[in-house]
Amino acid sequence: MRESSVRGERGRRATVPEPREQGEDDSPPKGEGPASHGAGRRPGGQGRPKRSRGVRILRWTALTLAVLVLGAAGAGYFYYEHLNGNLKKEDLDLGDSKIGKPEPNAAGQTPLNILLIGSDSRNTAENVKLGGAKQDADRKPLGDVQMLVHVSADRANMSVVSIPRDTRVTIPQCTDPHDGTVYPKTEGAINQSLQHGGPGCTVATWKELTGVYIDHFMMIDFSGVVSMADAIGGVPVCVDNNVYSHDSKGHGSGLKLTKGTHNVKGVQALQWLRTRYGFEDNSDIGRAKAQHMYMTSMIRQLKSGTKLSDPGKLMDLAEAATDALTVDHGLGTVKKLYDLGNDLKRVPTKRTTMITMPWEYGGGGEYVLPKPGDAEQTFSLLRNDISLDGKDKKKPDATPAPTAPKEQIPVVVQNGTASTVLGPVSGRAAVITSELARLGYAKATANTVLISQADTTVLYPDEPRQGDALAVAKALKLPKSAVKSSKSVQEVTLVVGNDWREGTAYPKAAVDDGDKTPKSADALNGEEKGCMKVNPGYTF
Repeated sequence: MRESSVRGERGRRATVPEPREQGEDDSPPKGEGPASHGAGRRPGGQGRPKRSRGVRILRWTALTLAVLVLGAAGAGYFYYEHLNGNLKKEDLDLGDSKIGKPEPNAAGQTPLNILLIGSDSRNTAENVKLGGAKQDADRKPLGDVQMLVHVSADRANMSVVSIPRDTRVTIPQCTDPHDGTVYPKTEGAINQSLQHGGPGCTVATWKELTGVYIDHFMMIDFSGVVSMADAIGGVPVCVDNNVYSHDSKGHGSGLKLTKGTHNVKGVQALQWLRTRYGFEDNSDIGRAKAQHMYMTSMIRQLKSGTKLSDPGKLMDLAEAATDALTVDHGLGTVKKLYDLGNDLKRVPTKRTTMITMPWEYGGGGEYVLPKPGDAEQTFSLLRNDISLDGKDKKKPDATPAPTAPKEQIPVVVQNGTASTVLGPVSGRAAVITSELARLGYAKATANTVLISQADTTVLYPDEPRQGDALAVAKALKLPKSAVKSSKSVQEVTLVVGNDWREGTAYPKAAVDDGDKTPKSADALNGEEKGCMKVNPGYTF
């Protein structure tokens, strides 16, 4: 597709590319920059068998990958090594991010973050048939569906955040682990990151964009979606009017449904997930909402157990899904997937929240950008393990007293601005150490080790010194949420993060962000049953 044709048809490329009519070109344009990639268009017989342990394993592993959106894997003791051999493995992170794994909470638990990637690869005849655009069979795939699944440290809630495929971001330098190609840092659509060495570069891009540590990724292709939808017997979805996603220009997924609820499976399920022209404003944003509705409905189906009681169907699901999956090495066995399923099944459906990253148009509508304030607030909630549904139990507001006068409290200050994309800010530890001294903390000292941390944090090593850490945060006008327990420090330690890269006054906007999900994120609860709004131009 030539660059000019993209400019002439905004939003041409879909979150999952649509089948093309004869003569349509879906190949990526030459050159870099947002105009090269399009964007979201502006609004315009034997009885029932006894259920065995193996069946339960199969079902919950299926739930794991179902929750992790576009596919599912069954697992058990049958065909174990064979299924392991089906799984494709890639490196987790191809970048150079210095973002570390979150500190465990008081119970020793840490949150779990998994990046889901839907690839538009046409690397098989089946994928070409399902995805169209035969001319793209040899090109590197794009990561057109990207969602981050955040499971809280206590496994009490789960948040899923989608990012529109044409979001303009900084893609950090990545090295392809297969051929050694070094892809320099660049600006472009986030779906391009998959072409810079594989899913590990997409992980690196997300880490730099959000400041969220990512534990695992899972990537699946078109055929995996179809296989999974068939295996579970379909997923109920609803539209508020007749819809036919097709027009005279060849736009559309081909989805055709009458008003009301339908059980979609196979190719029709794929069409639903790919539909852009026909839902809401014909943009990636409407499509993401349709994907969220599909996911929540699928989770409810799998948790009910009504669709996966047949061991034969479960094995079909296991075979198809593992064959379609690519995961990081840390998640590269069926046993590890099963363990992950055990974690995920603990999350109540009513505590599952799905959102789209708050966004705004850029480049005259050619691409989208993270919405200032709202996007960062959303990412901050994930980093601080705060539920997007706003239903976390409130902790008592008691403030422990300091152990000693402030002039006797040792405080270590560390520079946490080592950002691969933004670059470090030298001297931040020294600057804030001086500010603490001015405020009366005479024993404040600077640690010269440079690290990367998105949010400024005050860490304390044991319960008695929680009051000391809270006093330091109050003196610097930091929010209480910045104070956290840590087994990795010996003294109260202030890490000056990338949210405070200049000056001695903590940015007020960061304090005022609060602990609520922005309304612009358009949150969908896991128990919410709704109907997709059909665009009037695509009804019949």
